[in-house]
Amino acid sequence: MSDQSKRTKQPWPTKAVMNQIYEQHLWGGSDFDFYSGEGSHNPSIVEPYLKAVISFLKSHNNNLTVCDLGCGDFNVGKQLLKYTKSYTGIDIVEALIKRNKTKFNNKNLEFQCLDISKDQLPVADCIILRQVLQHLSNEEIQSIVENIKTYKYIILTEHIPRDSFEPNKDIISSQGNRLKYNSGVDLLRSPFDLESHDNTLMCKTILEDNKSQIVTTLLTL
Repeated sequence: MSDQSKRTKQPWPTKAVMNQIYEQHLWGGSDFDFYSGEGSHNPSIVEPYLKAVISFLKSHNNNLTVCDLGCGDFNVGKQLLKYTKSYTGIDIVEALIKRNKTKFNNKNLEFQCLDISKDQLPVADCIILRQVLQHLSNEEIQSIVENIKTYKYIILTEHIPRDSFEPNKDIISSQGNRLKYNSGVDLLRSPFDLESHDNTLMCKTILEDNKSQIVTTLLTL
C-alpha cells in the first residue's frame, strides 16, 4: 500500500482534529483565546481579501445574506458583517462558537455549531469558504460540495502552489494542507466537478516563500 493510501485510510474525525488544533494552539496565538492562524490575521493576506469581498457585497447594495462556513475566531467575518443583510458564522468547534457568541453581538449576526459536511445548512444568498477545504479529506469535501449546491454565490479561498500542480490529492483531516504534496483543492476538477456558471478571480496573494499563493474565487452556481 502506498503512503498516500495509508494517509487517506486513517480515520480521524474532523471535530476532534479541530478541537485539538484550538486547544493546543497549533495555528498559533495566545493560550488565553482562540486563534485561527495567519490566514485570518496577517494583514498582507487579510487586507486584499477584505477589499475584494467588501467590493462584491457593496455591489449588491449590502443586501446579501451570508453564511460563513468555518468562521473560526471571526477576525475576518466581523469586518464583513456591516456589508451584509445578515451574517451566520458556522464552525464545528463548540467552545469556539460559544466564545464568538459572547464576544460578538449584533442583531444581524448569528453563530451556529454545525458539521458542514453532514448537517443541514442555513438558507443564504452567499457562502464564504475561506481556507477550510484545504484541511479536509476528499470524502469530506465531496459531502460539503453536495451540501452547498443550492447557494447562488460561493466565495472560495484556498492556499495552493504558485506553479502547476496536481489538484485534489487526498489527505486526512489535519492542521496542514496539500502543499507538501504539490497539490491544492480545486472544486471544479475531479473528483468534485462542481458545476459553476461563472468563475471570477477576486484576489490573489503570493506568500513569502514565493512558492505558494492564497487565491479567492467567486463561483456563481
